[in-house]
Amino acid sequence: MLTNRSIPSCTVIPVLTYPDPGAAAEWLCQAFGFAVRLRIGNHRIQLNVGDGAVIIREGNAPIGHDHSVLVRVEDADTHCARARLHGARILAEPTSHSHGERQYNAEDFAGHRWTFSQSIADAAPEDWGGTAVQL
Repeated sequence: MLTNRSIPSCTVIPVLTYPDPGAAAEWLCQAFGFAVRLRIGNHRIQLNVGDGAVIIREGNAPIGHDHSVLVRVEDADTHCARARLHGARILAEPTSHSHGERQYNAEDFAGHRWTFSQSIADAAPEDWGGTAVQL
């Protein structure tokens, strides 16, 4: 799998929604020993935890839509086609982004939301508006 400095290297990454990502990141770092990896404006923060990661995003989503799971895959287009074939509801088609990822969003049979992400370039966070804290 291609390495991209703009995304944690682990395969499965929980994404949690908080009204104030900065306050949430500070609390999670103090309480649970996480470390800030990357800040994206004031709305998204990547945290390292051991050999894993957690992403904090801004929002006031209703319970059930206040989290998602990001999974890194080799080929987002092929993965999306397979998911659709097996009944996944595709919320956003595969799209390439300036942060070096090609991603699509889906909902599973129980309503859980997923983002599947393929690294397509090694993008320096500073090139697209991120601030690397610990890479």
